Amino acid sequence: MTATRRHFLASTVALAALAACATPQFANASTRKPNIVLILADDLGYGDLGSYGARAIRTPHLDRMAAEGARLTTFYASASVCTPSRAGLLTGRYPIRTGLARDVIRQTDTHGLKLSEITIAEALKPDYATALVGKWHLGHVDPFWPPTQQGFDLFFGLPYSHDMLPLSLYTKEPGVELTSEAPAMDKLTDRFFQRGLRFIDENRDRPFFLMLTLTAPHVPLDPHPDHAGHSAAAEYGDVVEEIDANMGRLFARLKELNLDDDTLVIVTSDNGPWFEGSTAGLRERKGGAGWEGGYRVPFLARHPGRIPAGLVSDSMAMNIDLLPTLAKWTGAPIPSAQLDGADISSLLTLRAAPSPHDELVLFINEDVAAIRTQRYKLVVRGFYRSFLATLDTRDDWQVLVDLENDPEESYDVSSRHPDVLADLSARLTRARATFDPLKTPTPASPPAPATSRG
Repeated sequence: MTATRRHFLASTVALAALAACATPQFANASTRKPNIVLILADDLGYGDLGSYGARAIRTPHLDRMAAEGARLTTFYASASVCTPSRAGLLTGRYPIRTGLARDVIRQTDTHGLKLSEITIAEALKPDYATALVGKWHLGHVDPFWPPTQQGFDLFFGLPYSHDMLPLSLYTKEPGVELTSEAPAMDKLTDRFFQRGLRFIDENRDRPFFLMLTLTAPHVPLDPHPDHAGHSAAAEYGDVVEEIDANMGRLFARLKELNLDDDTLVIVTSDNGPWFEGSTAGLRERKGGAGWEGGYRVPFLARHPGRIPAGLVSDSMAMNIDLLPTLAKWTGAPIPSAQLDGADISSLLTLRAAPSPHDELVLFINEDVAAIRTQRYKLVVRGFYRSFLATLDTRDDWQVLVDLENDPEESYDVSSRHPDVLADLSARLTRARATFDPLKTPTPASPPAPATSRG
């Protein structure tokens, strides 16, 4: 355990006591600290929900959530593939700082999220009961496994993607040793929600943080028999509609337990869609370099009394913002780590609030792929015939996109805006100076097996 981590964890109780005496910025009538339910879908596309324009997939419960809460239209995953994105979300740091920016963890790998990293679950301790239910994918050998090593009281789920073998469904909770069973693929979403709802029942009298990290709609697509064959989008649509039905189940349980007004619910995705799924016209998909389709994801948040109904924001944000935002939302101390995320509470509570970010950096593995400001983006990495193309090696190759007028990223406008190009080029230089020294000297993972998509 590092000195920084020891210092943070040792001081958490004292800081939490001080925070309890202070008046929180977003106080409501209840004196109870707000519960948090964070649902992370796997490979859900930006255009796969009705509130984001889906036509073939029906998502009435999630659409109602958007109508009753906030919807962010310029929200990014911190990577276009699974492991680094999850590392960024949990730590509030660009994945390259965690050593997990390159590719995804394979079933034969032995590395993972360092114990020196402070996760959302640890940041909310000691006031919160914490659980991770679903897919982990941040290390499946000691000391990175199980997730109870990283602040979660309960773990029920999978060590990595459900297209990787060997695969078991594991349980680790207080008083129970790590046990496993063979998973039934078509029952995973139901089992995850079922265990998550039981965790809520068990902790109804204290603040809780439940992170539901679903396997859907990542391949293989195995909808529950109750949902199979119902969607016009075939199996992909079936599994998304199954998520939606379980969201209705979640909201009903919160109301039944009189916890609805005390609970912040967030829904987002770890990256853009892969083979199936909608980017809503955004360029490229999961695993892409620099273009919107692999990084921009849905983000819905609902907390009655604290989030205005029907709020829509196009201010840019990223999943690295969740740790500082949830700390602020709950009155928890901010970890003493070098965070890249920022508090986006204002985007969820105020209409037309500006982003707290002057820029966001998009990575492909450990390389800076693009620099984004609110209106423009400079793309310097792309793929051509499976080769990583370095677009900034020639002045006429790098692409400056005006996302306000060209959300599909079809045109290079650098000749029309030399001042903007100069500004973003300078930002690119600074970003590389910051992050290139953090690159790992040798590959962290072997080549991906053909059957694994991360």
